[in-house]
Amino acid sequence: MESMYRSLKDWHDQAMSLGDPRLDGWLLMDSPVPPALLSILYVVLVLAGMRWMKGRNPFDIRPLMVVYNLSMVVFSAWLVYEFCVSGWLTGYSLGCQPVDFSRSPKAIRMAKACWWFFFSKYIEMLDTFFFVLRGRFELVTFLHVFHHAVVPPSAWWGVKFVPGGFSTFATMLNSVVHVVMYLYYGLAAMGPSVQPYLWWKRYLTKFQMVQFVTIVIHGMQLYFIECDYPKAFANAIMTLACIFFVLFANFYIQAYLKRSGGRRSVQKKQSAHQTVLVANGHSNGRNGAAHNGHHEAAHGRKTD
Repeated sequence: MESMYRSLKDWHDQAMSLGDPRLDGWLLMDSPVPPALLSILYVVLVLAGMRWMKGRNPFDIRPLMVVYNLSMVVFSAWLVYEFCVSGWLTGYSLGCQPVDFSRSPKAIRMAKACWWFFFSKYIEMLDTFFFVLRGRFELVTFLHVFHHAVVPPSAWWGVKFVPGGFSTFATMLNSVVHVVMYLYYGLAAMGPSVQPYLWWKRYLTKFQMVQFVTIVIHGMQLYFIECDYPKAFANAIMTLACIFFVLFANFYIQAYLKRSGGRRSVQKKQSAHQTVLVANGHSNGRNGAAHNGHHEAAHGRKTD
């Protein structure tokens, strides 16, 4: 056991020595262990919270949710701005884009934008706790928990070793998606009066899936061009994008296609049932008229 621990520690120390020295001392950047432990703690707290809330009255935290979601819109928009002015609108290429490891103000600004993107993933874990406190356990899906638990420790490696360059296209695009996503959440939290204006929810899911496809297409370039950017990080991002695409596609099918298909089936059955009732009504009407006619005729004969 001691030898295993020593081997892991040696590997850890050697790997950390290859990280970007500019990030030494930054919060959560000295080791991958704290980010991993925070993700485990997140899952534990979600499960414990659901168990604690079971049988309790949901909390009314709508005002807090409105403020939180709209704040996340502003924060995500700021991240998009930082990624753009740090590179994507000031010289970065959609093709090969190496990392600038210099200490120039622009390079440091990009590194800080990457760190803030990583740290924002811990802030976004509040989404789940809001669901739990409101008793909306049906929203705490495998997709939701898996996404919030996996992304932060995965993003840590990119920030530690390549804080800038090629793969920040994915982080910038994800920040754009989050501007729209948190805008939707913020409007939804305002109550039933806003619901008629949220018809575009299904298109938000499509937007998220398009994001993953775009990330994969962008990353595939590295297999066809010469580029001084480590393919391992691009491969990791593309793998996560593929996994999330499958999960989001499954969610879309279950939430929209099958549900709408089920509604159409119910509507057809209701329509068929109404048709039968109408037909039976006409038939009963004819039978009743005939019966009344025979009765009146018989009664007339008796009267005469």
